Amino acid sequence: MNKLTKYFLLVVVCIVLPAAIVWNYLPTVMGDYPRLYTIIHRLTAIYMTIVTTVLAINFANTFKRLGKQHDLPHQQYVNSFISVLKIILIGIAVIVVIAIIIDKDPSTLIAGLGAASAILMLVFQDTIKGLVAGIRLTSNNMLAVGDRITVPSAGIDGIVEELMLTTVKVRNFDNTIMTISPHALVDGSFQNWKGMRENPGRKAVRKVYIDFRSITLGNDGVVNLTRYRQHMEQWLKEHPHVLKDNIVMVHQLDATPTGLPIEFVFWLDEQNVPPFEHLIAEIMEHAYAEAPEYGLRIYQQFPEQ
Repeated sequence: MNKLTKYFLLVVVCIVLPAAIVWNYLPTVMGDYPRLYTIIHRLTAIYMTIVTTVLAINFANTFKRLGKQHDLPHQQYVNSFISVLKIILIGIAVIVVIAIIIDKDPSTLIAGLGAASAILMLVFQDTIKGLVAGIRLTSNNMLAVGDRITVPSAGIDGIVEELMLTTVKVRNFDNTIMTISPHALVDGSFQNWKGMRENPGRKAVRKVYIDFRSITLGNDGVVNLTRYRQHMEQWLKEHPHVLKDNIVMVHQLDATPTGLPIEFVFWLDEQNVPPFEHLIAEIMEHAYAEAPEYGLRIYQQFPEQ
């Protein structure tokens, strides 16, 4: 028996049958007790309203769970829609229950909410902001479940596990769970690493500071730093883990009091942090070791400088 069949049977057992019994036999049984009849009639109507609302919410949650099980695309949009739908259903149910209790037409209460809308917006402004921000995040494809995000102001660096309209749940790499409001993400700033994940490699940028006093003109008229830059650039292009289709460049930056910075820019075919950092370390260690072969010294202030 699938879940939809279970929900259908639940509707029949919990709503249709009690309603049929009450509406068919209650007037006859309680004909001599009008006040008691009114009370039972209203309680039954409230019961039907609550059960119907709970059933509708569970039915909506079923679509959410089915989406997660089958890994449907754009699942965050489904979650956002279901969250809004649940809020609307609960709001309508509250209005209907109040209308039943005070014996008024629900449309009259809904019309009266217009006058109280300013107060409601003031009381629920954080929730409303969260809803708007959540819709912006999902509709603009700024964030999705499975993305790695970094929020320095909140100490968040991990994978998005759940994206709702009012909260975003992130599992950090130390397995701690942190939540942040979509409003904070939209109004502040966060880094989404999805672009890096979708690319074949990861960019690396490192600097080596050369002592000015070691830069000399060679016997062939070529500056030793020029030969070093050209050698390292060609060596990087031949490295098995450096992507050849992306930029590979070894160039100098503006001079500084701590030496002449030579910047290494290249892309590696590894994105995971430990292997990526190990590869960079090996490459830069080779760059440091090659410098003396060209008569260059890496700048350092201690001991004699």
